[in-house]
Amino acid sequence: VQLQASGGGLVQAGGSLRLSCAASGGTLRTYRMGWFRQAPGKERAFVAAISWSGASQDYADSVKGRFTISRDNAKNSMHLEMNSLKPEDTAIYYCAADPRGYLSGSHSESRGFGSWGQGTQLTVSS
Repeated sequence: VQLQASGGGLVQAGGSLRLSCAASGGTLRTYRMGWFRQAPGKERAFVAAISWSGASQDYADSVKGRFTISRDNAKNSMHLEMNSLKPEDTAIYYCAADPRGYLSGSHSESRGFGSWGQGTQLTVSS
């Protein structure tokens, strides 16, 4: 499965943006999916994850209440709705997928996902 993240850009603090992740070369219907981000000089960090059915979601504490992860299995895609953006949200955002469809202890770690997209840049100005 190949993943393509899109939707990044430049936005002012307090603004909103929606990231998308599209898949090709296979169906994501049974995969769990997630978003990670990497800020300059920092390690890649967990943002959000969603189970294969969409019934379960998990978020990093730093984005809870501001970000919403969703998926559309019919369209083989996933989205991250980001509101009340802060300068500290500035990072490259990566989408990821893994055939272990349910959320488990590893879904908040990079090792919990086997397929990765190329990343999309989000810059939040103050």
